Amino acid sequence: MAEPVVSLRDVHKAFNLGLPNETQVLHGIDLTLARGEFCAVMGPSGSGKSTLLNIVGLLDRPTSGSLRICGEETRLLDERSLTRLRGHNIGFIFQYHNLLAGFTALENVAMPMLGDAGFSRDDMAQRAAALLESVGLAKWRDSMVTQLSGGQQQRVAVARSLAMDPPLLLADEPTGNLDTRSADAVFELLRKANRERGMAVLFVTHNPELAGRCDRIIQVVDGMIRD
Repeated sequence: MAEPVVSLRDVHKAFNLGLPNETQVLHGIDLTLARGEFCAVMGPSGSGKSTLLNIVGLLDRPTSGSLRICGEETRLLDERSLTRLRGHNIGFIFQYHNLLAGFTALENVAMPMLGDAGFSRDDMAQRAAALLESVGLAKWRDSMVTQLSGGQQQRVAVARSLAMDPPLLLADEPTGNLDTRSADAVFELLRKANRERGMAVLFVTHNPELAGRCDRIIQVVDGMIRD
């Protein structure tokens, strides 16, 4: 059996640990995500969804418990090792696209490749151009991202998240600021990447219609996963 892309065992997360205002956010999370699985993460505001995603994305550390990404236990890794593991194995898409305003669509998509010695400048440009073509933005490759619509900017963000061909894609409310048509288009791009590239996807959303089109729905309530 293939190693899961994500494996959490009894993960807890507290903020302000040891202080009078200590807050427990996650309470013993167990979660496994297989290669090629597309999962929606749902729950009320403040339930711990974003905290869970930040921990899986190696942007924050759990207070206790085990987190394995692509088979590697992360508990004892230093920050440099975590950065390397994250950069090669995890793609991110956020509600606010987080594109760099002073750069073109092509340059934004190429950004994740800049720190990898395996890519020459030509390689980066060619791969970024191919990814923009795959999301329907070939004509806008040299446009400044500030000249693009909200839906187009989010498609650039999808292309950027695929730059390193990661086995895991984390999407935190990526359709939350889009109209229905644009939201559907972005979702279908993620589904296409999931099916064609075999990447696992965690898709945080409040949209039950989109969640219903995923392979599985993970409900997070009060910092716990509810079946």
